[in-house]
Amino acid sequence: MTDASPAGPRASVWHLPGMTSLVVFSVTGFAGYAALLPVAPLWAVHGGADEAGAGLVNGILLLATIATQLLVPGALRRFGWRPVLVVGMVLLGLPALLYTTSDALGPVLALSAIRGMGFGVLTVTGSSAAGLIAPPGRRGEAIGVYGLAVAVPNLLLLPAGPWVAENLGYAVIFAISATPLLGIPGAVGLARAVQGHLARLDADPTTPPGASGDGRDWAAYRSLLRPTVILLGMTLAGGAVLTFAPQLVDSPLVATAGLFVMGLVAAIARWRAGLLADRHGAERFAWPLVLVGAAGMVLIAWTLREPASMPVATFLGGMALVGLGYGALQNLTLVMAFESVSRARHDLASAVWNVGFDAGTAIGSVLVGAIAVRASFSVGILVAGVLTLATVPLAVARVRRP
Repeated sequence: MTDASPAGPRASVWHLPGMTSLVVFSVTGFAGYAALLPVAPLWAVHGGADEAGAGLVNGILLLATIATQLLVPGALRRFGWRPVLVVGMVLLGLPALLYTTSDALGPVLALSAIRGMGFGVLTVTGSSAAGLIAPPGRRGEAIGVYGLAVAVPNLLLLPAGPWVAENLGYAVIFAISATPLLGIPGAVGLARAVQGHLARLDADPTTPPGASGDGRDWAAYRSLLRPTVILLGMTLAGGAVLTFAPQLVDSPLVATAGLFVMGLVAAIARWRAGLLADRHGAERFAWPLVLVGAAGMVLIAWTLREPASMPVATFLGGMALVGLGYGALQNLTLVMAFESVSRARHDLASAVWNVGFDAGTAIGSVLVGAIAVRASFSVGILVAGVLTLATVPLAVARVRRP
């Protein structure tokens, strides 16, 4: 699969070389991830695992993801984009088919670790490619399209996975989770587009020394710290809500509605925030969106004080505010990260950004769960919102500079 059509300055972002391949790569990859995320723990329980064992399934997946994300930039420089992308899709898709061989906890954990490695490759290379294939003035819009390609499978398959497994059979969801294998042609086309761009960058006499990524990366890490911490603060809140929504309210229907509202608003916000970033800069919108996300957490915490008489409309409003901050800041902080380093270091920026995203999600889940055991979910959600709010000084720091 190739994307060779040129894109003029006024052409649709969808016509950028490599964009179609990026969408195919991302949709198929995240479909395989999202469909199995809530089902793999259920499969372990089907095999006799207890709650602790089931909790390990996605914990192992996340640990393997973060560990792999740190290694992806070096692998891209050593082996090239094509083999790394293809191997990543195989590692994410093939183990899904192998779940049918056993529901024992050991094999399930091992397959989850392998899938985590593939997901680590998918996340870093997808977001990095989104920044590389677009010119600087259209980077936010391209990242928005990438965000939409990521969000749609999550929005549709995360809530549908358990229903499909229980009503149509686990084999059906395992087959759906193998869709990354269908995305391999997209991975090949995307690799070709990115490598062509990098070759033009290396041949450009105006490219500054060191843009090839050689040498120490400490300066780049320091530059990436601020957008990554802002992202971590927001994903800490979003991850907590996504993890515990079914336990926050008594009604499964209200919990499902809240998750759908948050997911839908986050998907639209992540998609459209790129246009604002391209036209006005990402920096000026970061701190208001941190406030919006923190306000949503406070609103949710307030509604949880009396679960029996919880105002449903207020709860859904809080979920919508969290979704707005959660989705838009994913786009804006990634744009900020790319703007903090040279174009050839986008792989490093993507890796650090993705580690911040996954680390925030994990910290939020663990922290709110621990507080809920000792106090209540209302207190845990409020604490997560305060931690999100604490990143406002970082979000306004660059805006204040003359």
